[in-house]
Amino acid sequence: MLLWLTEWLAQVHTGFNVFQYLTLRAILGVLTALVISLVVGPRMIQRLTLHQVGQVVRNDGPQSHLSKAGTPTMGGALILVAIGVATLLWSDLSNRFVWVVLLVTLLFGVIGWVDDYRKLARKDSRGLPARWKYLWQSVFALGVAVFLYSTAQQPVETQLIVPFFKTVALNLGWLYIPLVYFVVVGSSNAVNLTDGLDGLAILPAVMVGGALGVFAYATGHVNFSQYLSIPYIPGVGEVVVFCGALVGAGLGFLWFNTYPAQVFMGDVGALALGAALGILAVLVRQELVLLVMGGVFVMETVSVILQVASFKLTGRRIFRMAPLHHHFELKGWPEPRVIVRFWIITVILVLVGLATLKIR
Repeated sequence: MLLWLTEWLAQVHTGFNVFQYLTLRAILGVLTALVISLVVGPRMIQRLTLHQVGQVVRNDGPQSHLSKAGTPTMGGALILVAIGVATLLWSDLSNRFVWVVLLVTLLFGVIGWVDDYRKLARKDSRGLPARWKYLWQSVFALGVAVFLYSTAQQPVETQLIVPFFKTVALNLGWLYIPLVYFVVVGSSNAVNLTDGLDGLAILPAVMVGGALGVFAYATGHVNFSQYLSIPYIPGVGEVVVFCGALVGAGLGFLWFNTYPAQVFMGDVGALALGAALGILAVLVRQELVLLVMGGVFVMETVSVILQVASFKLTGRRIFRMAPLHHHFELKGWPEPRVIVRFWIITVILVLVGLATLKIR
């Protein structure tokens, strides 16, 4: 929105041309989203507390979590507002990639909002029935998959890029659609499963989102993509502004979500952020790298799958409790220790993912 204004003002003074630089607009996106989060956050927490929009805690979880009951939730709405406003202000709104990532994020946020609302209205931690949640996730994910497949302008947009190899790119054809579906839905649910401790999910989401922004900038830059031997996709670099907004909004939310949390993001934030990371990886053709950088999300999801499968097949549990962070809590790890160690793991994995840009 402001990009159009600066383009018009550039006719009056050439100094406004500086806003055409993608890196500057990405930085402004970070700062705008961060300021919105920090300014609006306290008022939002106050209103949530006033209206008793408090977290419903499971009785079968760690006993230390019982004290979290009543902590304001649905704070993820703040993240979505900050991301949405910053993206609309500083990105090129004629770019289809911007609208794809923004709409996917908001639509999955709507699913999460309904889930959170049902939990609060009925005082039931189960929220929206899984079949309905999965149905709407599937509808939105398949919708964006079909759209991207039908509007692809060059073969690379539907190929599977294998990291560490310069020339390995698998032509997927119609298999691109189920790939997009599983990446978006899987990533959304993985972040949601990870969001069980104060700040545990938001900082890894910020780090992975920032790293995907680096991939987006390089992929959308003809010279950098050629130098790094990664696919060049015209226009995809514009989602760097969205990535910047995600980073700023996430850091602003972490200010209030850090241990002990003043507010929880709820499913409205977790499902939306997970979907955002998934669709970003799809757009920059780095689905496999997302598996590496989002390793914390992956291992949390795998722990749930293994726990359920083991209990149904053998009647025994592999972990004391799933997702994995609860296992370490029940082993006696203090909550901050679990959180920070998972953060450290994410830093390492993100660096490994970024290394794939050069090691080819």
